[in-house]
Amino acid sequence: MEIAVLGGGHGSFATVAALSENGHRVRFWQRHRQSHELLKRRGAIRLTDYRGERRVPVSLISHDLAEVVSGAKLIVIPLPATSHEFLAKKTAPHLSDGQVIFLPPGTFGSFVFARVIAETRTNLQISIAETGTLPYLARKHDSDHVVVSVYAKRLPTGVFPAKNSGGALQVIREAFPVIEPCENALSAALMNAGSIIHPPLIIMNAGPLEHFPHWDIHNEGTQPSIRRVTDALDAERIAVREALGYGPPHFPLADHYSPSGEEWMYGRGAHDRLTDSGDWREFIDLEQHRYMLEDTHLGLSLLSSLGRWIGVQTPLASGFLSIGGAILGRDFYAEGRTLESLQLAHLTPSEMAHLLQQGIKP
Repeated sequence: MEIAVLGGGHGSFATVAALSENGHRVRFWQRHRQSHELLKRRGAIRLTDYRGERRVPVSLISHDLAEVVSGAKLIVIPLPATSHEFLAKKTAPHLSDGQVIFLPPGTFGSFVFARVIAETRTNLQISIAETGTLPYLARKHDSDHVVVSVYAKRLPTGVFPAKNSGGALQVIREAFPVIEPCENALSAALMNAGSIIHPPLIIMNAGPLEHFPHWDIHNEGTQPSIRRVTDALDAERIAVREALGYGPPHFPLADHYSPSGEEWMYGRGAHDRLTDSGDWREFIDLEQHRYMLEDTHLGLSLLSSLGRWIGVQTPLASGFLSIGGAILGRDFYAEGRTLESLQLAHLTPSEMAHLLQQGIKP
């Protein structure tokens, strides 16, 4: 299948390498020209995982977004939610009917893309899907080298508009066989694991993160007290899902940490494999890191606003949102990805359900 992958981070490199190795014709676009030119000269990505290290050739490495996106059956964008508005505007002119955009994960970015595209390409018929996490736990070790510690086993995925789910999920499943259908894109957005795992870790570890040059928040930073808070925050997410009428599986975060029981998105025992790799012992800038700017700012503002809208209390989500904003001297809710900022807060639940099913009217 012809697949476009956009972005130059850990997830994008892992996606390009894995899909190329699985026989797909992958076109790779990066925004930063210097990194792009270096990789283009080499023509391949070095992939290391449980099978060892090998060189994986890439079909097309191009700085020309039109060349990468035009005609691709599937467009995968494994980038932070902070990039969605920019990329939606950049890609919109090059899209064509029938294409599928996949955001792993999304933070309701599917609607952000749909709204931007609807403003510029009124009659364009595309599907935009999102899931709860990246398909890979991965870290770049060099400009052409990515190490994958864990491959996803289950990827809950929803489509906007949901009426396109059948065809869109069929396309995505060709590349990612482990996807599992969600009711719609908002249901999938409420599967976003990063918005639950990372805010407590980055905020409750703020002292060590500022003190030590490197700190592993998934190892030393994940103590029993923090885990209890994470589970309580996750309970708020599940309560919002249930109030919106979404059924199980809810993928409770406790399953990620448990070596037994229900298999989570990355399978059983994934947390131990993550910490054993040592790849997450890193410098985290509280003011710049995606755990703060994406997962706390955008992810928790969405969860908090949905709680307000549907009548579910989310004190931890709102609290971490306020503390994160205080650390950066900003109002994270007012600047966040809320129903208010998306101009959806006026909708009734039935009107929201209709929008999610049918999409944005031209």
